[in-house]
Amino acid sequence: MALNIAKPAAILEPYIKQYWFIENFLPNGEQYVHRIIPSGISELMFYLGQRPVVLDPRKSINENVVLSGHQKEYFDIQITNHISLFSMAFHPQGLMKFFNIPLNEAYNQNVPLKYIDKALEKELFPKLQDAENFEQRVEIANTHFIKILGKNLQNFEFQRVSHIVNKIKSTKGLIDVDSLSGEACLSRKQFERIFTKHIGSTPKQYLKTLRLQLSLHLKSVDKTLNLTKLAYDCGYYDQSHFINEFKQQTGYTPKQYFDNNESYSDFFG
Repeated sequence: MALNIAKPAAILEPYIKQYWFIENFLPNGEQYVHRIIPSGISELMFYLGQRPVVLDPRKSINENVVLSGHQKEYFDIQITNHISLFSMAFHPQGLMKFFNIPLNEAYNQNVPLKYIDKALEKELFPKLQDAENFEQRVEIANTHFIKILGKNLQNFEFQRVSHIVNKIKSTKGLIDVDSLSGEACLSRKQFERIFTKHIGSTPKQYLKTLRLQLSLHLKSVDKTLNLTKLAYDCGYYDQSHFINEFKQQTGYTPKQYFDNNESYSDFFG
């Protein structure tokens, strides 16, 4: 299985976290099930080969290009034959810089790009599919999204949300919603509305996702970290709170997950 990762052009770095590409060929009759867990980031995914089967019918991938919004819970995909996937992973607020839709409409869903920007899909997908290698695909994506960026003016609301996202990152998500609304100089109700529009999920749900991602990150840094200390370091009330939230989002208890999976955080990694 080949995995390539690259940073975007410098002008796009405030909005796009990275590009990645994976390609794998399975022998006929073989299949592989991969679990997707909430990451705190949204992705624009281009299936250049066969599309996987999503085992949760609510999140089916029925098109070659989909926007995968912020996820509330895990889901499984089944891969057979040939998968060739090019993905653009966005910073939490980054998508709103390129697509003029409230991101809560993509919350916990995989939305076909044609419903958001049909012209972009028709122009970009064939070029990515015909490209000879990962480097060419990165260049194609950079060119298209720099062009879109040049058409979009700065927006005060976007700047406010960007400031809040930076605050969340600097505290590793260990901050409450009231503190964030105060940082934004907004009432809690106003803040929740703007945050949900730009990020996709409510602030409360987003901080819940980041607690999960922080636990994965800390465990990847120190594999000997015991679960009681891990729960405390990630802002959970107690170990029971940690276990319940972790299982809701991954389908596993923390012990089951760390015993059987390599710990890595998509958000903090």
